[in-house]
Amino acid sequence: LFSRRGFNIDSLAVGVTEDPSISRMTIVVDGDEYLLEQIEKQLNKVIPVIKVKTMKAGEYISRTLSLIKVAVTAEKRADIMRVTELMGARIVDVTKTTITIEFTDTAERTETLETLLRPYGIREMVRTGIIAIEKGADPTRKINNNGKY
Repeated sequence: LFSRRGFNIDSLAVGVTEDPSISRMTIVVDGDEYLLEQIEKQLNKVIPVIKVKTMKAGEYISRTLSLIKVAVTAEKRADIMRVTELMGARIVDVTKTTITIEFTDTAERTETLETLLRPYGIREMVRTGIIAIEKGADPTRKINNNGKY
């Protein structure tokens, strides 16, 4: 759908929701109002799509998960541990030559952590796509009186 129309996806994440029969897809694209309208129209044409919701800046909370494996020497181990603690990351694996760090935060803070760790030697890094949820008490999907979305 996206490649056929020439839309560029910056991030894509899919996962289960509170209802095990429904998956939620978070798609991040960069574009103007016209592009977003076109994407929304195309998605609404796909039969299994229940609802398309465009979220505007300031209306949502977003996060990405990263696992970062950093090369480490005995002399630099404490420095890397301090950076990890300072950023609120978590060490999930340690070997004689590497430390693997888990970090969940915004894309911007993730890039900051990556910049701080790069001088030590990032051996490997994997990141999930961005996930987002609307701020406030109301769920993204509203349930009608018949229990349907």
